[in-house]
Amino acid sequence: MDFNRISRRTMLRGVGVTMALPWLESLPVFASEATGNSTNEAPVRVAVLFAGNGFHSKEWFAEGEGANMKVGKVLEPIAEFREQLLFIRGLYNQEAMKGNIHSSQTGNLLSGAPLASGGDIRSGTSFDQMLAQTVGRNTKVPSLVLGCEKSNPSVHKDYSMLYSSHISWSSPTTPTPLELYPALAFDRLFKDEAQRGDKSVLDAVIEDASDLRRKISSADQHKLDEYLDSVRDVEQRIDSAGQRGELQGWRPTLDKPNIPRPPEGIPQDIAEHMRLMCDILVLGFQTDTTRVVTLKLNNDHSSLRFPHLGVDYMIHHLLSHSDTADWLKVNQFFMEQMGYIARKLNAISEGERTTLENSMIMFCSSMMTGNHNNDELPVVMLGRGGGRIDTGRVLNYRDKSNRQMCRLFLSMMDKTGVRPGTFGDATEPLDEV
Repeated sequence: MDFNRISRRTMLRGVGVTMALPWLESLPVFASEATGNSTNEAPVRVAVLFAGNGFHSKEWFAEGEGANMKVGKVLEPIAEFREQLLFIRGLYNQEAMKGNIHSSQTGNLLSGAPLASGGDIRSGTSFDQMLAQTVGRNTKVPSLVLGCEKSNPSVHKDYSMLYSSHISWSSPTTPTPLELYPALAFDRLFKDEAQRGDKSVLDAVIEDASDLRRKISSADQHKLDEYLDSVRDVEQRIDSAGQRGELQGWRPTLDKPNIPRPPEGIPQDIAEHMRLMCDILVLGFQTDTTRVVTLKLNNDHSSLRFPHLGVDYMIHHLLSHSDTADWLKVNQFFMEQMGYIARKLNAISEGERTTLENSMIMFCSSMMTGNHNNDELPVVMLGRGGGRIDTGRVLNYRDKSNRQMCRLFLSMMDKTGVRPGTFGDATEPLDEV
């Protein structure tokens, strides 16, 4: 690596591996959106987290401002971030009011586009993929689209269930493929080839890392060591999970199976699976390998079960139809993923701000509760968008005329420097965001 001429993206390199570096005071490692030149001003990142089937009707709320904000029990796992929180009420998608079933309410969540019925597939390019086509050009991976439940290709009441399975769309007819396996998502961040190899990513770049360490400040040496330790931890946990038979589906126990090998299964340990996907999201942002991540924790009309919570008698979809204590427990488990991401991002310094402050993390669902009511959608955001968002507030659009969800997407795109003018059914951003 030539340290006298730092390129716009400083990397650690090894055979078949490139690792982007985190923010370091000694090196200008980020690229300016306007000029493409190196700068120490960190970019704005965007993450969308999704949970299907809505939330507990009596415990999804927020009132007040800042440190004095009161939140419902669903939001307790992120309550420590009240001052970086936006709770948004009243936004909705007009086109999603048609059909009144899970798939017709989900397939256009991030686009506001009309959906084709009759089993056909047509939605609209989602705003995360609009960002991937623009800000994504500055990173190794334009966007990561992660999932914890495999897609469902069937048709339900005249609408394809692919709409329930995908919130990210690369084009009106192409749902963005979900990466379900943490190992493959990890490889996308760090390896130069798609196939997974046996050699550790860190072992491949250790010589380059040692060379870099001698040339940076002591504070940056500590930051680099913490970053490499976090990469090693995720890599080892992925490897351990694979050895346990989890996360990679069923394995035959015979050298020569006496029956055909079953189709690849979905990850079995849902808690560890979600946590690994959260860690990969954080690594993607920390290294600026990607600035756009969509993490679909489950499908709408989900079949996930939660034995680790003691809730294994009913699937997620059926649980959502009543406000039980177990439903609240599942809601909080999903919200804990957002809290986990926020804590990790908030611990990463990028100069005057943290990575959380330089991000916009949105959590949403395609209906308010499991009773299919989507005349307003549950939306909560964490992060200050690089200092461009005034947080610690509750915004209520319920009684306003222009309350399109796509106005929020225009606002979020604006914070990244992307200004399409119109998007979906929106012609202007939300002034308050």
